[in-house]
Amino acid sequence: MRYEEPLFRPPSEADAYILQATIGCSWNHCTYCAMYIEKQFRVRALDEVLADIEAARLGFGDRVEKVFVADGDALVLPTAHWEPILKACYAAFPRLRRVSAYATAIALCEKTPDELRQLRELGLSLLYIGPETGDDVTFKRIAKGSDFAGHVEAATRAHAAGMQLSAIFLLGAGGVERSAEHAIGCAKLISAMDPAYVSALTLTVVPGTPLATLSERGKFRLPVVDRLLEELRVLVAEAAPTRAVFRTNHASNYLPLSGELPRDRDRIVSVIDRALAGEIRLRPDSVRGL
Repeated sequence: MRYEEPLFRPPSEADAYILQATIGCSWNHCTYCAMYIEKQFRVRALDEVLADIEAARLGFGDRVEKVFVADGDALVLPTAHWEPILKACYAAFPRLRRVSAYATAIALCEKTPDELRQLRELGLSLLYIGPETGDDVTFKRIAKGSDFAGHVEAATRAHAAGMQLSAIFLLGAGGVERSAEHAIGCAKLISAMDPAYVSALTLTVVPGTPLATLSERGKFRLPVVDRLLEELRVLVAEAAPTRAVFRTNHASNYLPLSGELPRDRDRIVSVIDRALAGEIRLRPDSVRGL
């Protein structure tokens, strides 16, 4: 396959065929993110993307059950560009049951309701969206490009189109100063967005990012590990989705957790409390990563 590295995908897409339809991220301003910092955003030529699908069909098409469309916010592709890609995927892979992509609240809100419904009918069924926080002050500080209300609107549009959402939140994004507001805001936004999947990652201050510069100047401090776990506890204890699969299985996290909210809330909170009490060994920094 022809890929322009680095290439990223969610943990749950580890067994998916990754189709790189865009290069980089059309927003690319988030202060904490270095994923696409070296890439200039562009849309790959449609004939190249379709050729990659055909190559995948010939190589392993009968084994593909999931397709993840990269890079950072592929939903930004025009609907007329999406249509042949989705049709080609379902024609090429007879066992295909899901096509997913990263999306920003900005891209979701720029699509009309009819466009989103059309994409869903064509087979785009799951969008990974990363609010990272639910605190409007933190939204501005991390330069997310949207706010609490914008993410609720994006989720409303996705739900109306019949799409599922996987929402990603970032422990520590509010720093020491906004830790409490950040945690409470995350829980409130999960409740308001009502995603089918929720995951929590832990912020890493990556060299070369604007956040790293702020950290070096003493203008941002990452909360200590116990405080990060307390943020996680608030998120789990206060979030009220209808029914969401919950995971902290990303390599950045100190405490891998899994379950369903709200069904497993008490069990998960109990595990976090045991970790805070020192009864559960946390993942050491030596094996954590992005």
